Amino acid sequence: MDFSLKDHQKLIRDAVRQFMETEVRPFVKKWEKQEKFPAEAIQRLGEMGCCGMLTPEKWGGPGLDTVSYVLMLEEVARVHTAMSTALGVTNSAVQAPLLMFANDAQKNKYLRRMATGETLGAFCLTEPAAGSDAAGIQATAVARHSPLAARQYVLNGTKTWVTNGNVAGVYMVFAKTDPAAGGKGISAFLVEPDFPGFRRGRHEEKMGQHSSPSVEILLSDCIVPLENRVGEEGQGLKIALSALDGGRIGIAAQAVGLAQGALEETVKYAKQRKAFGKNLAEFQAVQWMIADMQTEIEAARGLTHYAAWLKDAHPTKLGAASSKAKLYASEMVNRVVYKAVQVHGSVGYSRETDVERMYRDARALTIYEGTSEVQRMIIARELLGEGAKRSVAAN
Repeated sequence: MDFSLKDHQKLIRDAVRQFMETEVRPFVKKWEKQEKFPAEAIQRLGEMGCCGMLTPEKWGGPGLDTVSYVLMLEEVARVHTAMSTALGVTNSAVQAPLLMFANDAQKNKYLRRMATGETLGAFCLTEPAAGSDAAGIQATAVARHSPLAARQYVLNGTKTWVTNGNVAGVYMVFAKTDPAAGGKGISAFLVEPDFPGFRRGRHEEKMGQHSSPSVEILLSDCIVPLENRVGEEGQGLKIALSALDGGRIGIAAQAVGLAQGALEETVKYAKQRKAFGKNLAEFQAVQWMIADMQTEIEAARGLTHYAAWLKDAHPTKLGAASSKAKLYASEMVNRVVYKAVQVHGSVGYSRETDVERMYRDARALTIYEGTSEVQRMIIARELLGEGAKRSVAAN
């Protein structure tokens, strides 16, 4: 087994790390307090190829491997988790399914702009009454012929928790073209914010990741041209699930990066802070916490990099590997940031410290792109076969 990184992967990791340290870290506290989306910094990362890393050169991206993508997200999340969330959505939740299911005209119009960082993508699946149960969405898309125009779809419904919702230029929206067919009646559409009937609603007031906007999207007789449907009618759930498969690797990478940042802050603080005449780093209780943090991060990194490697080298064997990485890494980061705050003591409870923000930012990672409970069902289903599938369906 060879766990070493290739030269181009090291170069990407080091370039993004330097950018995040010099151009982003000094402003993170200010952005988070103001709930400001770091558009300029993301645009500059786009110029470095980070907004469309997996997109081939033909469509404006660098066409890199998934391990390189994971390394990029780790370095961004290590400094600013909210920024890594924005990048993860536009890269894997929107561009990846477009590569698989969109036609050339759609790729040329939308994919190229996202891959170069000219605009960002947003993924609109979750609704007020449908989260983990993606097949339960209520948004509808009705095809109609207009006397004055070509065939169109009219979309109605509400989407919630839309990352990049107030800054995106392209929205991948899922709606039912055949409500009676359940999950098999869902279709996918590319929607622009200036389409008639499209409106951005309220912003969620969240526990963490304040610089990453989560917005309600309101569709009221929203007019979408026929050519903006992705794939065939009824393929929407398949498209959505394909996006989530890759997205889980990205969430795992975020978790690893965030945990790494928390560990580094903890080690630095333990070496500086004195208690009872000694540095905190000299106390065995603190040493054991730091040792556990490092061990768990390395375990999560191994699962994440293995899933990323599988996705490129043996995609048919990926199976539940992305769910395993996402499950372990997202649970791991919450344990790590807990210890980081504990080592910092009362200082760690202050909004002036990075570990306080990291503690809040980490909590969402066990929820979005499929909760920990959903990941466990997927992993169990792979191990137990048909019996587990029937159990999942019953729930």
